[in-house]
Amino acid sequence: MDIATIIGFVGGLAMMMVGVFTSGGSIMGIIDIPSIFVTIGGSYFSLWICAPMNEAVGIFGIIRRCFKTYDYGEKNAVQNMVALSEKARREGILALEEGLDDLDDPFLKEGLRLMVDGNDGSQIRAILENEMAQAESRHMEWANIVIQWAGYAPGFGMMGTVIGLIGMLNNLEDKSSLGPNMAVALITTLYGSMLANWLFGPLAAKLIWQNSCEMNSKEMILEGILSIQSGDNPRILAQKLLTYLDPKTRKSIEADVLKD
Repeated sequence: MDIATIIGFVGGLAMMMVGVFTSGGSIMGIIDIPSIFVTIGGSYFSLWICAPMNEAVGIFGIIRRCFKTYDYGEKNAVQNMVALSEKARREGILALEEGLDDLDDPFLKEGLRLMVDGNDGSQIRAILENEMAQAESRHMEWANIVIQWAGYAPGFGMMGTVIGLIGMLNNLEDKSSLGPNMAVALITTLYGSMLANWLFGPLAAKLIWQNSCEMNSKEMILEGILSIQSGDNPRILAQKLLTYLDPKTRKSIEADVLKD
């Protein structure tokens, strides 16, 4: 569970509720069912126009990713590759084939398999970089769908406001209803802004951040594989890979992987 997402979600809602209460309003005063249909329902079904049906349906599964934490295994990857480098220098690259199936990281496993099969560095780089590019393309496609939803929501909020104003103008003879009707009309604008700035915009940013973390891990693994393939000293390899880690993680394993 990603606690940061939960804190942001709950904290943002709490701050909005504080704003409602301190301005003399009430929760029921900002709840309007027709406005919910217009903003949430209308903006969601716009995704069915701009995206394939499988993405419009699957977007909720992607959003759930924002509430989970993922370990991209950089720490274990560094330790594994330093050990593999030491083994390759002692016994040769072909000796690395033993134990490949025990590795948890499929990207690392695939790269080592390409190396063991005798491919040169340029071929390995081309294949793995293409896989990274395709994975990033898929990730960004999903993030862009969430960004699209964030963009449509305020527009539907404005449409809901216009619909409410039309209804209000059609009943101008009832002076006592103007204030309440105006408040209801403006609620859709509030909903659209909330969806864009409190929900879907930040969720899209979290998906992009997750993609960045995963690509950084894969790039580190690629450089490690090419370093093993070229026969670099394990200490040099370790120094290369440590540059990809954040300071805290780097410090926790630096002494182990930079052995003399």
